[in-house]
Amino acid sequence: MPYLFTSESVSEGHPDKVADQISDALLDEFLRQDPASKVACETLVTTGLVVLSGEVKTEAYVDVQKVAREVIKKIGYTKSEYKFDSEACGVISAIHEQSGDINQGVERAKPEEQGAGDQGMMFGYATNETDSYMPLALEISHVLLKELAAIRKEGKEMTYLRPDAKSQVTIRYSDTHVPETIDTIVISTQHDDFAGEAEMLKKINDDVLNILIPRVKAKLSKVANLFTSDIKYHINPTGKFVIGGPHGDTGLTGRKIIVDTYGGKGAHGGGAFSGKDSSKVDRSAAYAARHIAKNLVAAGVADQVLVQVAYAIGVADPVGLYVTTYNSTKVKGANGEVMSDGEISEKVASLFDMRPYGIVTRFGLQNPIFAETAAYGHMGRTPEKKTVKVKQNGNWTEKEVETFTWEKLDYVDKIKAAFGL
Repeated sequence: MPYLFTSESVSEGHPDKVADQISDALLDEFLRQDPASKVACETLVTTGLVVLSGEVKTEAYVDVQKVAREVIKKIGYTKSEYKFDSEACGVISAIHEQSGDINQGVERAKPEEQGAGDQGMMFGYATNETDSYMPLALEISHVLLKELAAIRKEGKEMTYLRPDAKSQVTIRYSDTHVPETIDTIVISTQHDDFAGEAEMLKKINDDVLNILIPRVKAKLSKVANLFTSDIKYHINPTGKFVIGGPHGDTGLTGRKIIVDTYGGKGAHGGGAFSGKDSSKVDRSAAYAARHIAKNLVAAGVADQVLVQVAYAIGVADPVGLYVTTYNSTKVKGANGEVMSDGEISEKVASLFDMRPYGIVTRFGLQNPIFAETAAYGHMGRTPEKKTVKVKQNGNWTEKEVETFTWEKLDYVDKIKAAFGL
C-alpha cells in the first residue's frame, strides 16, 4: 500500500539557522588563522541581541562581534523594523578556553593517533531516489527555500519578503519505495505588513504558486512531473507572518539537526555540527559516514544505505562500524547468496580510514569551509573549489580549498573492485 513521508527545511533567516551560521563563521575565522584551532562555539540570537559562548583553543585573534554582524547583514537582517539588525543589535561574547582535560584526550605526539573529541554515534545515509543521493522530500524542501531567498535578494519580485521562512514537503511512495507524486507542500514565509490581511495572504499565495513554484520546477527538472495539479498547498497557513526571525523566536545553534542531515530518513546520533571543529566527531565522522553511504549507493551496492560509526572519547579507532541496506543489497557474497550487511560492514571497514586524523586529512577539514554548510543542509551539496585568504607564518596569503568534499564520489571504483561490481 502506498505511504507518505515528510521532510522540512528552514531558511537562512530562521533564528536557529542564524545562530548556526554565526557559529560556523566564527569557526572559519579561527581556522583561517590557525588550522589547528579547537573550537566549540554556541550562539543565541533574540530581539536585538546576539550571545556568543563556547570553548576555543587557538593562536588566532578574531573580532567575533564583527564576524557576527557580517553574517547577520549577509542573511538580510538590515532594517530596524525587524527588531534585529546587523548594525544595531548587541553582541556579547562569553567564549573561553577549551578544557585541558578534553584537549589531552584529543592531541597526540603523532597526529595519526589523534583521539576522538567525544564519545557518541554518528550516521550517514544515501538513497538513489535523487541525483544527489538525498531523500526527495528534503531536497525539494531545501530548493523551495533557496529559491525563495534568491527571489528576496534579487529584489525584483515578491519584494515584501523577509528573511525568515520554513518549508515542508510530503511525498507519496509506492509499495516498492518509489516516489509517485508530491502530496503536500507547506510554505510559511515572513513578509512586510503591506495590505489588509486577506488581500496580503492572497498575494503571497498567488506569488508562491506563480513565481516560486515554476522556478523550483526548473531547478528540479528531473522530478518536475511530480508537481501535479493535485498537490495540496498550505501557504502561510496561520495567516499573517510579519513578526519573525530572532525577534519572533529565540534561535540557538544546533537545533535543526534533522534539517542539516536527511530530513528524518535513516537515523541521527543526536550531535549537532555547526560551530565545531573537525576534532569533534559529531561533525567529521557524520560527514565521513555520509561519504561512505553515498559512494556505496553510487557504486551499485544497494538502493539505500545507512552507516553508523561510534567512538570513545580520546580513542582514535572507532568502537563500532555498522552498515544496513534495508534489504536493498544488489551484490552477492562468496557463497553466491545476497551479501549480508555484516559482510558489507567488514569490507567498508577495510576500505575507509575512520580515525579522526584520517577523516580530517581525507576531506581537508582544517580549512575555512564551513560557513556555507550552515544553511540548506550539510549533505547533498556540490563540492566546489574556491580561493580563500588564510594566515600563514604571520602573513596573509591566498589558498585554494574545496568545499563539501564528503560529497565526492571518489571511492566508487575502489568499492566496485572490492565488491566485484
